[in-house]
Amino acid sequence: MSFSRRSLLVTAGTALAATATHGLAFAAPAAGADPRMATRELGDPNAKLVVEEWFSLTCIHCAHFSENTFPLVKKNLIDTGKIRYVFHDFPTDQLATVAAMVARTLPPERYEPFTASLLASLDRWAYVRDSSPLEALKKMAAFAGMPADVFDKTVADQQLMQFILSQQTEAQDKYHFDSTPTFRFNNKVQISNDMTYEAFTKALADAS
Repeated sequence: MSFSRRSLLVTAGTALAATATHGLAFAAPAAGADPRMATRELGDPNAKLVVEEWFSLTCIHCAHFSENTFPLVKKNLIDTGKIRYVFHDFPTDQLATVAAMVARTLPPERYEPFTASLLASLDRWAYVRDSSPLEALKKMAAFAGMPADVFDKTVADQQLMQFILSQQTEAQDKYHFDSTPTFRFNNKVQISNDMTYEAFTKALADAS
């Protein structure tokens, strides 16, 4: 999914969060001590091969990869200790930004299962027609164990939002991509496209 209006995303995302949680007031965690801003990854931390994925939680191409290719990557490459897999939020719209904030607020071990759940059910929350996507996301978060008041505080958290957006900007400026999903294999091979498992393993071999 392409993305080019970064300034619009920042403005729209901020507006959405402020509107959704009007009237809430709470203290943001101290900078540098917030576990929500820690790296989200799977696999052996000492693996010689590292794969990074930048994805958006409303991206249909990311959803296709998550549902069709990632399970094989996890089974054959991550769980066997062959690669370390690093997730990076790269929201392509304001709803994806809020969803990333919610995912990062859950306990770290729930991050990957929750994001996979969101990507597998885009039609039930991100692209619903007769109800609010934000309310649908709130229900999804509740199923994952997030109380309603925590959800409301999370989507109003400007510090967390700015962290995600700044990380996105940094990646965009450093690696010069503007679509999701984008993968970097061992910091050598970069591909911006949904991939089959065969294409994934070929890129990994090329970067080894």
